[in-house]
Amino acid sequence: MTTGTHDYFDDPRNADILISVNGELVPRQQAVVSVFDSGFILGDGVWEGLRVVDGGIAFLDAHLDRLFDGAKYLDMDIGLDRTELTARIFECLAANGMVEGAHIRLMVTRGVKKTPYQDPRVTIGGPTIVIIPEYKTANPQVIENGITLFTVHVRRTAPDMQDQKLNSHSKINCIQACIQATKAGADEALMLDPQGCVATCNSTHFFIIRNGEVWTSDGTYCLGGITRSNVIALCRANGIPVHEKRFSLFDVYGADEAFVTGTFAGLTPVRSVDGREIGAPAPGGGHSGPLTAKLSALYKDFAKSTVTRPQGKDGRAQ
Repeated sequence: MTTGTHDYFDDPRNADILISVNGELVPRQQAVVSVFDSGFILGDGVWEGLRVVDGGIAFLDAHLDRLFDGAKYLDMDIGLDRTELTARIFECLAANGMVEGAHIRLMVTRGVKKTPYQDPRVTIGGPTIVIIPEYKTANPQVIENGITLFTVHVRRTAPDMQDQKLNSHSKINCIQACIQATKAGADEALMLDPQGCVATCNSTHFFIIRNGEVWTSDGTYCLGGITRSNVIALCRANGIPVHEKRFSLFDVYGADEAFVTGTFAGLTPVRSVDGREIGAPAPGGGHSGPLTAKLSALYKDFAKSTVTRPQGKDGRAQ
């Protein structure tokens, strides 16, 4: 069982799921890849987390854009075009009968190596594509109570070091941050950029609200978050002032509200950062401030309106 924004209730149906490994649907216990796989040896690959909503996948096009951009950055051939990859994802969902309340981990690595060495030229064969769908819904108690953050010493790196926009299999800096936050008793890590300004969290994106304005980092030192960008767009569409800017912990500690965003849980309130309580408990209980609650509702409606569903033989959504 995880904690924080990725906390969920175990579902017994997950014991019998079928996982797609290079197009072959296999039971969970038999889903394996080679010890010579680039992802295992080197973390050489890209991935996406996808949310199954109302019979389809929310924001699928944006997630595929990021996946293919990441592969291009790594000079890696995915081996399938967008239509073929989409069909494979929906084939896996159909085999498991999943239409709601599921989360998908889509992973693509460079493939199997002839020998355990980093040079891409020693890769033999095509890429490895794994699709893991699981029944997962966010723990509503976490959304209700909010999470705690701890500012860690591990920094987000600049684009000329390791570009944080790349959603690669190698997440060691985020793992280090997660460990430090856990040791400090927090749910998640708040990470700074090299100059000490707020960047993002180890597995979500961070927002604060001050005087009715929504602030988030300028995006230079964080992943191009799908939920993050959608929240920014929703603010603009609904007349809510929103700024992508640089700010410090001074601004965070004095914020009226704070929340994090991610594909799995959507918007999750933050109740404290480094032991400083953010805002005040909501009148009806919980810790979601009024603007956070409004944005959360707008996001849920928007996600349902953008669902991509499987195509029938006539090319129409089923």
